Amino acid sequence: MSTACRVYVTGASGFVGRSLCRSLVQGGFSVTCAVRRDPGQALAGHVVQVDLLDLASVSRSMSDIECVIHLAGRAHVLDDRVSDPQAAFRLANVETTLVVAKAALAAGVKRFVFVSSIGVNGNETGGQAFDEQAAPAPVADYAVSKLEAERALRALLDGTDMELVIVRPPLIYDAHAPGNFARLLRLVEKGLPLPFAGLNNRRDMVSLANLVDFLTLTIRHEKAAGELFLIADGVSVSTRQIVDCLARGMGRGARCFYMPRLLAQGLLSLVGRRGMYVQLFSSLEVSTDKARKLLGWQPLQTPSDALVAAGKEFSHRKTVGA
Repeated sequence: MSTACRVYVTGASGFVGRSLCRSLVQGGFSVTCAVRRDPGQALAGHVVQVDLLDLASVSRSMSDIECVIHLAGRAHVLDDRVSDPQAAFRLANVETTLVVAKAALAAGVKRFVFVSSIGVNGNETGGQAFDEQAAPAPVADYAVSKLEAERALRALLDGTDMELVIVRPPLIYDAHAPGNFARLLRLVEKGLPLPFAGLNNRRDMVSLANLVDFLTLTIRHEKAAGELFLIADGVSVSTRQIVDCLARGMGRGARCFYMPRLLAQGLLSLVGRRGMYVQLFSSLEVSTDKARKLLGWQPLQTPSDALVAAGKEFSHRKTVGA
């Protein structure tokens, strides 16, 4: 593939998609941004509005595309009110993925990069980091749907000329991150006491900049074809360290107190937030050895630098009312 590789990005108006499209355009790629509806704010690249469940229209929008990066899907929903969450995840993350992949096949696309989730491996580790050889053990409906999509893609593309690359990131963060990370940013910014003193868990995350850099590498690296990659910043941090770095970026001291883990687990379970307990108090370690050795990838940022920067930017946005 040439430097000016033609890339098609689904979910281009999302948290990762906007940053990826902007970075690709700046890097000289020709980018088609696929969105379901008017993104409101301008996107870098050529924008096409398309129903990702409509095979014919998706195929038409992929003319001369060399690589598809599939980000679109239904992510974690903090307060899910649909009657059948599993069916909603399956529609958005499995069926839509297959339609996009079939359209890419019909359009003669060379490579399909699917952004999955570390949740496919599980939601916590007990001293042994997840790597590409670890057996899948998804817990949440979201992660189950991502594993189903991975398996469906492998079956669909087996024996075809289109190369499949699967990427499983853990929590993706920066100042604009959604979900639980956004909640944590707000709590730290308010200066509320948090129950993380003495907590020495080990969590791997990936900064938005590091993920965008890695996805860019997968577009054209010959050795990425047909491979699965687990990706992260490469340095584990405790929840207390995360809070400390965010607070430092905001120009304030972190306020933490000690709470026994069993008490925290019980309280969060009582209010239906068992998943939040796992994310905040347990460990989730990810090995990036394969990405480093096979592709020669090195993270652009350390988690400490990226978290401080996220806190600083979040605080600045709040100050100026952005």
